[in-house]
Amino acid sequence: MLVVVALGGNALLRRGEPLEAAVQRRNLLAAVARSIGPLARTHEVVITHGNGPQIGLLALQAASYRPLRPDPLDVLGAESEGMIGYLIEQALAGELPGHELATLLTQVEVDPADPAFAAPTKPIGPTYGAAEAERLARETGWRFLQDGAGWRRAVPSPMPQRIREINAIRLLVRGGATVICAGGGGIPVAVGADGSLSGVEAVIDKDHSAALLAEELGADALLLLTDVPAVWTRWPMSEGVPIGHISVAALRRFTFAPGSMAPKVAAACRFAERTGRLAAIGALDDAEAMLAGTAGTILGGGAGG
Repeated sequence: MLVVVALGGNALLRRGEPLEAAVQRRNLLAAVARSIGPLARTHEVVITHGNGPQIGLLALQAASYRPLRPDPLDVLGAESEGMIGYLIEQALAGELPGHELATLLTQVEVDPADPAFAAPTKPIGPTYGAAEAERLARETGWRFLQDGAGWRRAVPSPMPQRIREINAIRLLVRGGATVICAGGGGIPVAVGADGSLSGVEAVIDKDHSAALLAEELGADALLLLTDVPAVWTRWPMSEGVPIGHISVAALRRFTFAPGSMAPKVAAACRFAERTGRLAAIGALDDAEAMLAGTAGTILGGGAGG
């Protein structure tokens, strides 16, 4: 089977952990050993991943260097794709000796007229207290949204329209490589009237890009791996119950938090509805069970999607 796996931020960092390479390397080694390695030994696997904390820290570092204008988000997205892809490749190498691995910087087209640009909703970067967020908003012009007990920078999150390197990804998969691509949702670009490309100041949601990637590759399954075992009917967990096998129509009747579970549900529904194949949302440790339909929230692939 060809499986697209979207790694949530918890595969690299858990809440409260420092944004350090050693911490991310340790977390990835554990995640790959438990989850991705076993999948890649028996299936064709394409991996995508989040980059919210990493690109946010890069933006903060760039903004602090006053003599120069800070790099735009598309450039920072490319930097984070290369950095995280490198760490994932290192973690996979120990689990898949002799296996071909490839990280591909991936440009994803967006529509400059997307309404997301008028309402930034995507959280990136570290979590701040209210006073620090207010200070940064004054000094940088950044917008913030509440995330748990703290505040994070909010940026536009337009819908992905086209993955420009899709043919290169197909070639690598056919050649037997495990491909890491479209990290952080991909590098957002817009196409000019003359066919030229320009970067866009935005961050694409990785789950929406994962669904588009899985659809364009003709994948047999899409696994959205996160830090909870399933989608819950209500949040916090104590107020709801986990959702197992469910139809797309039934899942869409629930309301989920924007910037958190809502894009995962929308992405899973899109893939299951358009392809009739399995889409699953669940815990990192349950990847194989999700593929078998015995863990997580399951759509399509016989789930009535």
